[in-house]
Amino acid sequence: MGESRFLSPAAVALAPLSAPRLFILGGLALIIAGMLFGDIFAVFVLHQNGGRTGAMLLAAAQAAADQDAAGVRNAFGSMVGLLEDRGTKIDTHVHVTDAGYLSLLLALIQPYVAFSAYRKRQLAQSFLAGSIMLAVGIFLIHYVGVAHSPFAVIGWGSVLADAGGALLVLAVAAEMWGLWNHFRANPLELKPEFPGAISWAERALLSGGTLLVLLGFLYGAWYAAFDLYPQERVELRILNDLAIEASSHNPAGIAHAVDDYSGLSAARAVSIAAHSHVIEFGLLALLLSFVQPYIFLSEVWKTRWAVLFLTGSVLL
Repeated sequence: MGESRFLSPAAVALAPLSAPRLFILGGLALIIAGMLFGDIFAVFVLHQNGGRTGAMLLAAAQAAADQDAAGVRNAFGSMVGLLEDRGTKIDTHVHVTDAGYLSLLLALIQPYVAFSAYRKRQLAQSFLAGSIMLAVGIFLIHYVGVAHSPFAVIGWGSVLADAGGALLVLAVAAEMWGLWNHFRANPLELKPEFPGAISWAERALLSGGTLLVLLGFLYGAWYAAFDLYPQERVELRILNDLAIEASSHNPAGIAHAVDDYSGLSAARAVSIAAHSHVIEFGLLALLLSFVQPYIFLSEVWKTRWAVLFLTGSVLL
């Protein structure tokens, strides 16, 4: 009884285990899982992986200077493993978070999908299952490899990821088909079925999310115009210096070139991460603004969480 004063008309109409509820809860769970995984990866894997990759590049250059072909192959083989480890973990973080964004977006269009409630619920379950399969499969690619796989170059991790991706695509395609059927039958029905009153939290998330997306675009444009191509020229110069120092059998010069390359790679990664993360948090703020009618909290707490979310997005 005490909780009923917090429920909006849209929230009251949201049936237990309905497709919108599954998409909202599942989407938020995916986003939280993606953020936590990204934090853990950044703290415990990313920097250590970069250090080991730099060490392998240094070993390869020194082996080349010593004309040790086997040493070069071994060093680059280790680098390939490190880069695959880093790449699959970044892909896991990105895919699970983006699947959460897409889930929230699909929750918003459910009133316009021309399927029965049962069919909508099946599609929501398929979408969430595919999202989990895709993320788990990508994560396992590095660890499983092609062991016991019937394919020469495709391992069971890739098979699981591909199956999850296919399930995702089919679920989204079915949602789009239902959306098309709805508007084909009701071409004049364009008014959203959401409450007319907009709370302070919704306005803050809408305006803050828009500003974050704009800030991300502006930073990306600035980076592309003033940093991207100069960094590419610096990268070519460093690699050229590395080759020269290796041919000159100069260990100190080789180490200096590898350090320069590691620093350049770190600077590039930070710039790209800042650009992508500020846009992603802006999009998340926009999506969260639309699901506020379904959040069972008082307006005071909604406001506090909106301010906390926007503040954290800027600080990150």
